[in-house]
Amino acid sequence: MRLNNYIGFFRIFITLILAMCLRVMPISGDVAMLNPDWVLLALVYWTLILPERVGIFHAWSFGLLTDVLTGRLLGQYALAYSLVIYICLKFHKRLRQFPFFQQGLFIFFCLLLSQLLLFFIKNLQHPAQLHATFWLPVFTGTLIWPLVYGLLRFVSSFKVLK
Repeated sequence: MRLNNYIGFFRIFITLILAMCLRVMPISGDVAMLNPDWVLLALVYWTLILPERVGIFHAWSFGLLTDVLTGRLLGQYALAYSLVIYICLKFHKRLRQFPFFQQGLFIFFCLLLSQLLLFFIKNLQHPAQLHATFWLPVFTGTLIWPLVYGLLRFVSSFKVLK
């Protein structure tokens, strides 16, 4: 049983590290605007599936790591991820009962909340305008959610051979 706990933790950690790599991967200018927040999508998945294992501490830790790797103000991604994961923890039992379409709407609002919070913090530092490209990561993240869900569900379903 203890081996399964370590392997389960290892799966979660590896998927979050891979999501972090996708987040900071160098992409050309036009495609970079479409890059969804992979780390937040992975955190939301693991929070909905295993709320007793992945929570606000993980969101805060990976948020700080995202801040450092992207060169943003220290704590802004940590705050956004923690707030979204708190909401996911609050509603995870209800969300499991929802149809996939309604879960997609929930993901849309989670990504939108994160994006709005990041824009608000950026606007506090120096005034910024809200461009049409602001919405693109939210839409692409919502559209890619079924793929992320299916892929992470496949990874989490592997059984450990003894």
